[in-house]
Amino acid sequence: MPDSVPRSRRYVLLLLLLCGFGVVLFRLVTLQVWQAAELSVKADRQHRKTVSLEGARGTIVDRHGKILAMNVEVPSVFGVPTTVDSPTKTARLLSPVLHVRTDELERKLRQDRNFVWLARKLDPEQGRRLEHLSLDGVGVVMEGRRFYPKGPFLSHVLGFAGMDGEGLEGIEYRYESYLRGEKRTMVLQRDALGRSVFPKDLTERNPTPGHSLTLTIDEVIQYITERELEDAVTRTQAKSGTMIVMDPQTGAVLAMAVSPRFDPNVVSNLGADRWRNRALTDAYEPGSTMKAMMAAAAIEERVVKPNTMVFGEYGRMTIANTVIHDHEKLGWLSFAQVIQKSSNIGAAKTGIALGGQRLHRYLQAFGFGQRTEIDLPGEGTGLVKSLKDWGRRSVASISMGQEIGVTPIQMVSAMAALANDGVLMRPYVVAEIRDPEGHLLKRVPPQAKRRVVSSDTARSMTKILEGVVTDGTGSKASIPGFKVAGKTGTAQKIDSRTGTYSTSRFVASFTGYVPAGNPRLAMIVIIDEPQGEAWGGTAAAPVFSRVGEQVLSYLGVASPEPVTLAMAMQ
Repeated sequence: MPDSVPRSRRYVLLLLLLCGFGVVLFRLVTLQVWQAAELSVKADRQHRKTVSLEGARGTIVDRHGKILAMNVEVPSVFGVPTTVDSPTKTARLLSPVLHVRTDELERKLRQDRNFVWLARKLDPEQGRRLEHLSLDGVGVVMEGRRFYPKGPFLSHVLGFAGMDGEGLEGIEYRYESYLRGEKRTMVLQRDALGRSVFPKDLTERNPTPGHSLTLTIDEVIQYITERELEDAVTRTQAKSGTMIVMDPQTGAVLAMAVSPRFDPNVVSNLGADRWRNRALTDAYEPGSTMKAMMAAAAIEERVVKPNTMVFGEYGRMTIANTVIHDHEKLGWLSFAQVIQKSSNIGAAKTGIALGGQRLHRYLQAFGFGQRTEIDLPGEGTGLVKSLKDWGRRSVASISMGQEIGVTPIQMVSAMAALANDGVLMRPYVVAEIRDPEGHLLKRVPPQAKRRVVSSDTARSMTKILEGVVTDGTGSKASIPGFKVAGKTGTAQKIDSRTGTYSTSRFVASFTGYVPAGNPRLAMIVIIDEPQGEAWGGTAAAPVFSRVGEQVLSYLGVASPEPVTLAMAMQ
């Protein structure tokens, strides 16, 4: 009997153990079998986070390989709210380092989530300051940020990329499919105490970078162009300015500048009006520069010859119940002098003789009213009205550069066609595309669009346009030792209040090419609303001269003109 008590206790103990093992076994089956999928997802959510990362964007370089846009590795900061003990204290410590409001950081850190971005793509100095804080539930991962080492330089052409590395303007946008890197997901993992987050597999392959672009832009020519344009806009107190330098034989753009500039590294506080590339988007009435294209059409159609005499009506002529004036009282003059002296009356008479149908056809042939197809986004078409919409005075007005809207890239391309023996080229800014290893994927060849006028007409126009600089309105565009061919333009802007031409707001321009006999450069200078002497010959032509002289020297173009030496006799 005494032994029965211990035996019963043993049975009870055994039964209790069996029950305990049964509960444990039941729980294990529940966790490992019935709830396995659900708990696995929950564990992954608590301990792992998948983040999408991209390979570095491709580099953009000038024609000589000088870097214009690149990627740099910078810190991005994230939080794990479920492991943050005091969101208020953590937010207060992070705010002065991240430059983010405390309440915004605290709101993010109080979310019922296991991963939140706190700040993206910081300066390296911010990353170093963050390391000293060593905050639980806060981690850092390196990301690529687009960086433009030369700041505002070439900003309207390069454009910029956004926070997520996507091209938003300029070349960055137009060539997004080439520049963007390969997308890849990275798994971030934290330990049981939430003390760190790091890549699950440190041997994972880095995402492939994007392709690189080599531009037709020459950094030195661009620098000269921007400097001289900025100086002219400042000196004339103008609203803005635009200048394009092009190789007329290929259509390659060597420089494209817009003033005022902007810094593509800092665009968050800027509006679209600041980064809009006016060289492509903005249409303006060209004024007298259009007389060069009208003259080429008239000579090509044998309406006039350079020596054909035209009566200038002593500076006043009535057409369609309106009066056309010249800036001086001109009598008889040759057609060449009509262009050289920029006679509105002579141009109107010639346009009327050419006729509306032929004038309209040549406007289209020179590329007005249509995109040039340059490889940059946002290009406008300008404004050329349908022939049926022309009024009684339209032929005369268009012949002297009114009632028509053109873009700077259209006008310089048309002038370049005269420089290129009468052949219109497609302008372009990207010369080569290479893969991340540097292998050539694509080389962009020059593309001729069409012949606009004959070689004979182009040569005749060159002689006439040389006279504009030597004996006409464009004398300040002259370059010592070189023959310059070009045309001035001074266009009145429309007064939005009255709907008539303003007497105080002008667009001054000069477009031409040099050396006239064997052109290496076609250029256009546009100064919008210069103050004081607002003529194309005084506000824009000197910029052409200064840029042309420096660029020709830089390119090593020898002067074809003989140099006269002054000898001192003893």
